Amino acid sequence: MKNILTLIFAVLFFGANAQKNRFPDGSKMSPWFSDFTKTKLENLRQQYIITEHGVKNDSTLVQTAALQAVINKAAETGGVVVIPTGTFLSGALFFKPKTHLYVSENAKLKGSDNINDYPIMPSRMEGQSIDYFPALVNVYGVDGFTISGKGTIDGNGLNYWKAFWQRRKENPNCTNLEVSRPRLVFVWNSNNVQVQDVKLHNSGFWTSHYYKCTNVKILDLHIFSPHEPIKAPSTDAIDLDACTNVLIKGCYMAVNDDAIALKGGKGPYAATDPNNGGNANILIEDCEFGFCHAALTCGSEAIHNKNIIMRNCTVNEAMRVLWLKMRPDTPQMYEYISVENVRGKAHSLIYVKPWTQFFDLKGRKDVPLSYSDHISLKNIDMDCNIFFDVAITEYDKLSKFAFKNLIIKTQNAKIDKSIVKGFSLKNVLVNGERVR
Repeated sequence: MKNILTLIFAVLFFGANAQKNRFPDGSKMSPWFSDFTKTKLENLRQQYIITEHGVKNDSTLVQTAALQAVINKAAETGGVVVIPTGTFLSGALFFKPKTHLYVSENAKLKGSDNINDYPIMPSRMEGQSIDYFPALVNVYGVDGFTISGKGTIDGNGLNYWKAFWQRRKENPNCTNLEVSRPRLVFVWNSNNVQVQDVKLHNSGFWTSHYYKCTNVKILDLHIFSPHEPIKAPSTDAIDLDACTNVLIKGCYMAVNDDAIALKGGKGPYAATDPNNGGNANILIEDCEFGFCHAALTCGSEAIHNKNIIMRNCTVNEAMRVLWLKMRPDTPQMYEYISVENVRGKAHSLIYVKPWTQFFDLKGRKDVPLSYSDHISLKNIDMDCNIFFDVAITEYDKLSKFAFKNLIIKTQNAKIDKSIVKGFSLKNVLVNGERVR
């Protein structure tokens, strides 16, 4: 009997570990996702401490040109631009191949609140390749780039937020792009990127945006923008836009929009635009979510998200844990998405509804279909107002949802299984009652 129990335990143990190292579609997860090694300052070649290269320790002076000169100099031989103790104001900075950024503890790289310090250039925003304002920290085609250190990159966003809400007051239908404001970090077409330990605070727009990148590790960040007393609009913590192989681990995120948003394009012909793309192989683990519109969101500009795992996380004040935005003017496929080992409080556990803001079929006669397939929630202990916040149209196709080992306390326990083709529930307790 002892040998039989030992064998059963071994099968369960190794089976669980094997599953842990696989994506939801069953494909094997690369060992890359299990390597959390931190970048060390001493391994980044020559250190270019900005105050030793013409930048003044003056928190009132915008020093974009002087800071960019240090970056350019570091690019000549390869090295790391070091922000020392103090506060340094700047407009848009552009990091080049062979350079890195290190923000020392008690150091702050702070964005200018004058939009003229961010010259318009080719960029990517809201699922469109357009000319737009750059970020404070810009990384275009820099493989192996790193941001490290325990200091702060601060967007100084207050005046941008005020301008947005004033514009929204004047015109409630204004778009996000009508108010000129910069992001905090933008990484474009760069592979093997690692961002660790820093604080990303008070962004004017999206906090960090990764576009067409492969192999990105985001480790132990503290990302914050306020939702009161003034709301910091559209300050998404992490936007992944047509990226593959991303690890987000140990981060704290509290922003006045989505914490992690998976994007990639929008519009009725989005799938045919080479500037767009899907996100694949995304692992989010050991993170904590404060106030946000959703911990994990697909959309509102997305065409294909596959093999997404969010696990071992705590949700404290999220409006939603998982949000699938079904955009009726865009063909979408959200598949093999798993939320597991999550506990905490939220308004809605899962939210799936049409996203109709700025709807535009651009002359297309038919409405494209959107699909959510192989969506799983498992091992979740959640206190929420609404358990199953789902309402779809004829253009939204939901299939193969699996809920397993859920303990839910909620004010609204209703669940309509009929709107999902192939819905399995196992060990699901809602307000102490088993749901079948």
